[in-house]
Amino acid sequence: MSKVPVYIKRACRVKDALEDKSVLFLGPRRLGKTLYINEELKPDRIYNLLLSREFSRLSANPSLISEELSAQDKLVVVDEIQKLPSLMDEIHNLIETTSARFLLTGSSARKLRRSHTSLMGGRARVSYLLPFTWFELNSSGRFNFDAYLNYGGLPPVYLSADPVSELEDYIGVYLKEEILAEAIVRKIENFSRFLKVAALSNSELINFSQIARDAQVPQRTVVEYFNILADTMTGDMVEPFKSEKSRKTYSISKFYFFDLGVSNTLAGTGKINKNTFYYGKAFEHFIYLELKAYKIYSGKKESIQFWRDYNGNEVDFVIGGEIAIEAKSSENINSGHLKGLKIFSRNNKVKRRIIVSMDRTKRLVSGIEIIPVLNFLENLWGGKIW
Repeated sequence: MSKVPVYIKRACRVKDALEDKSVLFLGPRRLGKTLYINEELKPDRIYNLLLSREFSRLSANPSLISEELSAQDKLVVVDEIQKLPSLMDEIHNLIETTSARFLLTGSSARKLRRSHTSLMGGRARVSYLLPFTWFELNSSGRFNFDAYLNYGGLPPVYLSADPVSELEDYIGVYLKEEILAEAIVRKIENFSRFLKVAALSNSELINFSQIARDAQVPQRTVVEYFNILADTMTGDMVEPFKSEKSRKTYSISKFYFFDLGVSNTLAGTGKINKNTFYYGKAFEHFIYLELKAYKIYSGKKESIQFWRDYNGNEVDFVIGGEIAIEAKSSENINSGHLKGLKIFSRNNKVKRRIIVSMDRTKRLVSGIEIIPVLNFLENLWGGKIW
């Protein structure tokens, strides 16, 4: 007997988006897009392009979708549309000529972006599904802070009794092999070395030449590999905030993987314990993922950047140029932790300066808000940060 998957209500708003137009629903594999669709949307018809039979018949005759569509089909799902981007032209025509809504899921925007359809010229709204967030897990009574920092938020991993094995399987089957199958990279061994080096550099300034040396690949290949990770939604480039009053800031970006467990496993960090270097990195990564998820799910437009000067002073996150946030895993924030925020605010007008920490109580020091992490998350998802 197959195990019935646990469904945790997600924070994405695909159902609302479908009221206005068709939707391109993107996110890496195994985030629960299919389960979400079945639980929340109840589609009238589903085409799964991961099934070889479905792929073969639609690739041979894309017009089958049009021929099979009936007046009763109000919502039609096409799963993993990047497998057959040429199908987008047929769907585009159906969007223009019928009243049906289409939900197109995908785990890579690479082929879609390069196809002549250009994401259907804006006729479909783009929505995203991300790993579990604090908000989703907390609402269901399932959030465990240390488990999340170690194993991340991939649904089959977080809900597993053996998250380590699940993560290893995910990286082997869904990350490396899928990218190879898409013919995106030619030598999987080179890409595998790159992934480990990139994971060790997660949340740090990207040094392309150093990563190229460590991964034993040309620098131009490293640049292309990072583009692949972005296109397959496996990670994000975070750009530096440029101060109008001071040009002495970095122009190099940072990179964050889309999931903590994936990053930790690729880096081979093992169990991450409190008061260690890797715990501090994981804490910062976690705060970034929550900020990103809140921005996407709430439809916010403000950018998420970081700031750093050539003296090494840094602010982890700058939201829309107006809110400066530092993530510190310390349980006792002191004056030394305030330095980056103080220097940043000398040349930049900011509405709020915040340190998210493991402190037990909220306090205000020199105009800087020190907020315990769980209080910060409640405020963030409650719309009280920005």
